[in-house]
Amino acid sequence: MLSFKSGFTALAVGGALLLGQVLGQAPAQAQTKSAIDIATIGEPGPLDPVTVTSDLVSIITQHVFETLYAFDGKWEAAPLLASALPQISDGGKFYTIPLREGVKFHDGSTMTADDVVTSLNRWLKASPRGKLAAPAVDAVAAKDAKTVTIKLKQPFAPLLALLAMNNGAAAIMPKALAETTDTLKTYVGTGPYKIVEQKPDQYIRMARFDGYQSPPGAASGYAGARKAEIEELRFVPVPNATTRVDGMLAGQYQFADSLPTELAPKLKGAAGVEPIMVKPFGWALVIFNQKTGPMANPLVRQAAQAALTPEDMLLAAFGDPAFFEVEGSIYPKGTPFYDEASVKGYNQHDAKKAAALLKQAGYKGEPIKILTSPQYDFLYKMSLVAQQNLQEAGFTVDLQVLDWATLLSKRSDPGAWDAFFTYHTFVPEPTLITIMNPAYPGWWDTPEKKAALDAFNTDTDPAKRVSDWKAIQGLFYSQVPAVKIGEFYNLAARSKKLTGYTPVPWPFFWNVKVGG
Repeated sequence: MLSFKSGFTALAVGGALLLGQVLGQAPAQAQTKSAIDIATIGEPGPLDPVTVTSDLVSIITQHVFETLYAFDGKWEAAPLLASALPQISDGGKFYTIPLREGVKFHDGSTMTADDVVTSLNRWLKASPRGKLAAPAVDAVAAKDAKTVTIKLKQPFAPLLALLAMNNGAAAIMPKALAETTDTLKTYVGTGPYKIVEQKPDQYIRMARFDGYQSPPGAASGYAGARKAEIEELRFVPVPNATTRVDGMLAGQYQFADSLPTELAPKLKGAAGVEPIMVKPFGWALVIFNQKTGPMANPLVRQAAQAALTPEDMLLAAFGDPAFFEVEGSIYPKGTPFYDEASVKGYNQHDAKKAAALLKQAGYKGEPIKILTSPQYDFLYKMSLVAQQNLQEAGFTVDLQVLDWATLLSKRSDPGAWDAFFTYHTFVPEPTLITIMNPAYPGWWDTPEKKAALDAFNTDTDPAKRVSDWKAIQGLFYSQVPAVKIGEFYNLAARSKKLTGYTPVPWPFFWNVKVGG
């Protein structure tokens, strides 16, 4: 294993260019230890992979916690802690899941069926994604020490995809830890890395787990063999996107995520740096509060939909059309759930129509509290265009600019906001989209949506599910729980000394080597 000069040392040698700009500083490392510094968009908050659906938390915790299944390179579920795909019987209502043997937790104990049962029950109660599956689940049980069963009340087609998701994850942990009903404060998983140090606003340091038992098979997406080639990973919060770019160019970081697309030419011309475009990646959206406040009125939400200009927002956010597509279908072209016919209402930019809807709704100019964050530079730029669009249509806008952790915390309080900007990473199964969950902030839970989603989830015929999804997308555009802004592709960057990296929406660093 080659040693790698730490970012801290590189900064000291390279001069004071970035000194004072970088909020997070990684610790100096022994020169014999391979380590990398990964610049993230900010402080992640609690590292509970079950209760938190933040992408940043998922990126970090997927190195520590694992699930029974994972998505492979074709976005199909493949075994991870399970030893095979489930045997499904009783008309889709009974799952038998064999477990891999000899899997160790970071505390040295061996994973058993009891650990898995307790972990899955915690997920069903505590995870926003688990709560989607919970109404369909009758019981989770240990058939024997190596086998877990899930009995359903009715067929639930998205179950396997939910078990494979690394966000709001059905993470497997020791039984004693899984019995907690609180947000995790200690982190014991089966992953290739374990957390050894966490300093808020500075770094999260992970060490290679020497007792790790890799799944078999060739690496593919998030599935297959996992090998911790690098001894230490350090996730460093760097909220300023330009500072992340400067840190990459200075050699301080070996990977940086979510970079401003206007700086792509600067990265392309830099020695030792490889820009990365992840496509497909995600879609940006503004979500409305349907519980309280002005946006609880569907006419006001329809007015906002009529007023917004997705094309202008995307141009402001990304500049170069190579990084986005003005697309109303929630699923992109070329995917099974793509549908153009049910997106009526997208990209209207009709201030007169919006004003008429506001008048019909009886809107009296109450301030619309919109949450945004500069930590996601593109979301912040979109929110500025939206502010102008909405004001032109007659809205009174209170744009609140927050750090991302505060935004995440505040959006849980229905009385604290009316709309917030966010994005959703591409997922292969529509039920995994957070806004489909009635418990997700925004709280889309109308009888029509519930009936359509129930039909979609219980139907196991792929062709019928496509038809069901079109009905849900039609409701998305008529009930307006949110406005989709458009598709976009993520810009990241890696040091050319990193080899074996796989571009994926949630970047991971197993199977990655340091060389050069």
